[in-house]
Amino acid sequence: MATVKRIVFLALLVQASLLPMLAFAADADPIQDFCVADGTSKITVNGLVCKDAVDVKVTDFLFRGLNKPGNTNNPTANAVTPVFAAQLPGLNTLGISMARLDFAQGGVNVPHTHPRATEILTVLQGELYVGFVSTGNELFAATLYAGDVFVFPKGLVHFQLNVGKGAAVAIAGLSSQNPGVQQVGRALFGSSPPVGDEVLEKAFGINQKAVQYIRNNFKA
Repeated sequence: MATVKRIVFLALLVQASLLPMLAFAADADPIQDFCVADGTSKITVNGLVCKDAVDVKVTDFLFRGLNKPGNTNNPTANAVTPVFAAQLPGLNTLGISMARLDFAQGGVNVPHTHPRATEILTVLQGELYVGFVSTGNELFAATLYAGDVFVFPKGLVHFQLNVGKGAAVAIAGLSSQNPGVQQVGRALFGSSPPVGDEVLEKAFGINQKAVQYIRNNFKA
């Protein structure tokens, strides 16, 4: 019985020692009214340094421009206008951001991930075929119309494609002030230094010539 009690005590002790680590496993909530980002600071922190409160202005909480379409004159016929802490300093430490997505006919927001954020998308105009792939490689996809809403879970590969007869517009909300974005194709075929040819050949079942052809499409 004494041995059992000692084991239980040790188990509780281990759990207690882990509590501080568990408590800091997620982003902390703000502990002040606001922490407007100081874009001039050279100090590096996990986030952005706060501006002195006496220097904060109403314009730090205001962004104008989402009424203007982005330039879709590019190979993917797509444009993203971000409103992150870099564009709207008042978002700093608040854990949210947003973006406007514009698509010319046939435009695509290529498969990508947001490593730090869940995304919720609302279609304002047009038709978008959207979807994400789970870690079990199951595709969840649907065609959205104006007024429809779709959610992309944090970190999962997802995409949007304009399947309508004209331009499409959507607004995305994200659960981070800096969600990050990593395009799947560019990450694998456009990295610097490059991922080894043999890795890509075996991963995609293609030969070296195909690897080089695809890689050339991602050169700046």
